[in-house]
Amino acid sequence: MDEQADAVPQPGGRLDRRAELSEFLRTRRARLKPGDVGLPDFGRHRRVPGLRREELAQLAGVSVAYYTRLEQGNGRNVSAEVLDSIARALRLTDAEHAHLTHLAKPKQHKKKPAARGRQVRPALRELLDQMDGVPAYVIGRRSEILAWNRMAAAVFGDWGELPVAERNWARLVFLRPDYRDLFVDWEQKAIDIVCALRMDAGCHPDDPRLSALVGELSVKSEDFRRLWATHDVKDKAYGVKLLHHPLVGEVSLNFEGFRLLGESEQTMVTYHAEPGSPSAEALRLLASWGTDASRVGAGSPSSSV
Repeated sequence: MDEQADAVPQPGGRLDRRAELSEFLRTRRARLKPGDVGLPDFGRHRRVPGLRREELAQLAGVSVAYYTRLEQGNGRNVSAEVLDSIARALRLTDAEHAHLTHLAKPKQHKKKPAARGRQVRPALRELLDQMDGVPAYVIGRRSEILAWNRMAAAVFGDWGELPVAERNWARLVFLRPDYRDLFVDWEQKAIDIVCALRMDAGCHPDDPRLSALVGELSVKSEDFRRLWATHDVKDKAYGVKLLHHPLVGEVSLNFEGFRLLGESEQTMVTYHAEPGSPSAEALRLLASWGTDASRVGAGSPSSSV
């Protein structure tokens, strides 16, 4: 536990990009077995999990010294072609490949006022309000919840009752027991959030607010420390979430995420149930209650605020 805690920034610090690159490559290499890539496996004679550095270098077509420098966090002057070769050798997904590129060849981002990234266009807020029967919200960087409609409040709790700093999916899922109860597969929801934060960290390693969030969650949540140490990344734009709502019971909802053009760090997420299903009827009932649904019964996600 201490090693994992030391691997994350303390509140107010910044993520160490070189350390992130090093750990990401090491963990991706460790998950591959020789047999996965057509190499002989000598079983008990291997002293390290996964592939050796020299095996990975051979597969990528680079020298062992070159790969070793990269895995030690020195990505200076590495070419896109070499990164592509290493990504193929490591069997990286598209999201992992993008994450590796961000860590090894970081882009310079123009600094924006802190409040700008949290502003949601008035027309977009109007659209959310007009989506009757469809729970929807807008999230930004760091898993911040920026705007939502009446149905989202009925399903997930009235975030308007929370301080602005607490309107954050990572804080809700890892620090509030009521949200652990809300998601039937809480572990998968937690994994999705950590993977998204990892991708944010790769794109914005110098974001002090992101570093502060990671540091705080690492101190307060053992589950977060465990998942953060995996260095897993993925971009999950759609899927199914199974909820156990305190008023209507089990609800199965399909979700879709839409990146907003012109607002590169904002995503709209919508939920819907299969027409004619018990979950659709549950949403209809919640729609009739509206935001009052988050106040009815002692077990709703907003009732402990």
